[in-house]
Amino acid sequence: MQQGKNASSPTPVAHTLDAAEIARFARHAEEWWDEQGKFRPLHQIAPQRLAFLRQEMLRHFGRAGELRRPLAGLGVLDVGCGGGLICEPLARLGAHVTGLDPAPENIAAARAHAAGQGLGVDYRVGRVEELAAEGLSFDALVCFEVIEHVPDPAQFLTACAALMRPGALILLSTINRTLKSYLFAIVAAEYLLRWLPVGTHRWERFVTPRELADYCASAGLVAGSVRGLVYNPFADGWALAADADVNYFAAAAKPA
Repeated sequence: MQQGKNASSPTPVAHTLDAAEIARFARHAEEWWDEQGKFRPLHQIAPQRLAFLRQEMLRHFGRAGELRRPLAGLGVLDVGCGGGLICEPLARLGAHVTGLDPAPENIAAARAHAAGQGLGVDYRVGRVEELAAEGLSFDALVCFEVIEHVPDPAQFLTACAALMRPGALILLSTINRTLKSYLFAIVAAEYLLRWLPVGTHRWERFVTPRELADYCASAGLVAGSVRGLVYNPFADGWALAADADVNYFAAAAKPA
């Protein structure tokens, strides 16, 4: 909590955190694993998220995709892990997974679900700066649907880069700042289709791929591939694509 501010204030607790955003997700912590609840869209795009993660990690680390646990031996940090929707499949692929979230409610939900699955994920309440102060580092960082919720993306990525070992990979997903994204990600998703609670996103915080590449460069990272995530209303399904006008994934690496 930012010193000198009222506890109910929505102002940022730091340039890498926003108290109002944290509280918004914490209020629905009990619904993380409800496929028909507030986080239903994340469950719907889970196959595409995992496909991007798997593809990029196998390529970057030179792993064989046919292995049962192809990420064995890799230390992976999921920043803004929420209820652990990404942590658990990564653990099943063999990675040593740490899940980090600033909301205790989210971490409690993640720990409870992982225990029920018999998965050993190291869940922590806190911020990336706190892990860096401990001297921790990782082979890969995952930061999905987070950067559009932080006040200062450049500072946030710099903090993340401090946790990356030489040669490490960071995988991100966010929303492009376009007219199309305003219509689809806010007007349609929040107001018309009610896929997300109203107020989940702020258009001015959306990040273009060019901006994201610049933030990565400022953090000492080399930007890599970008893949779009598109919705097909006729098939009622999602797919990875070249179109990054709305949702997209991106990769960046720390020089070895």
